[in-house]
Amino acid sequence: MAKNFVSNKDETITMFKNPFLEKLSRVHWSVPLFLYVPVVFYFLYRAAFVTQIQPLYIVALFVAGVIMWTFAEYALHRFVFHTHFPGKFGERMSFIMHGVHHDYPKDSKRLVMVPTISIPLALIFYALFYVIFGGVYLAPVFSGFVAGYLVYDMTHYAIHHYNTKNPYWLKLKQTHSLHHYGNDHDYYGVTSRMWDHVFGTLPEEKEQNSNEAKA
Repeated sequence: MAKNFVSNKDETITMFKNPFLEKLSRVHWSVPLFLYVPVVFYFLYRAAFVTQIQPLYIVALFVAGVIMWTFAEYALHRFVFHTHFPGKFGERMSFIMHGVHHDYPKDSKRLVMVPTISIPLALIFYALFYVIFGGVYLAPVFSGFVAGYLVYDMTHYAIHHYNTKNPYWLKLKQTHSLHHYGNDHDYYGVTSRMWDHVFGTLPEEKEQNSNEAKA
């Protein structure tokens, strides 16, 4: 991102001249809950009562779906949201997708994913999981994946707007703050630092590994 910080207030700028498009670019933090909590329970219901998967398999596949989300979260954030697309149009797209969030990180209406983005993404992942897991095991995996997404959206909102003393959530808040105000080329995980560990995007670990190599 070109800038690390512009405003630390709950404010933003107008991104679209068209009032309808501008309205679509903003969303209250509760909207994903209304949209996707029913989706989570619907697919859990299908797993349990339609395809009649064994309970332990449902739990295992649900957890697998959550883990898959954490990877998708990391990959989307690193390789899509932080990609600098070429040209004026590409620059504009980069700003719309994520740059505006880095310039106005406390804008409460642009902290969770708008339905115009989340719904197409959900359909794409649904189709992908259907190909991979088939019609039987799709339901619990997709349910876990969507649940993971909801945790991500709520965590992201809370990181920017709520204080916490819980060590785990405080660490996530500190890490995300470093991403915003210190180094936006690292710290891509929001709900977990796991994939930052795996792919080496934790600067403190890079420095430790470098010091160990020199020793």
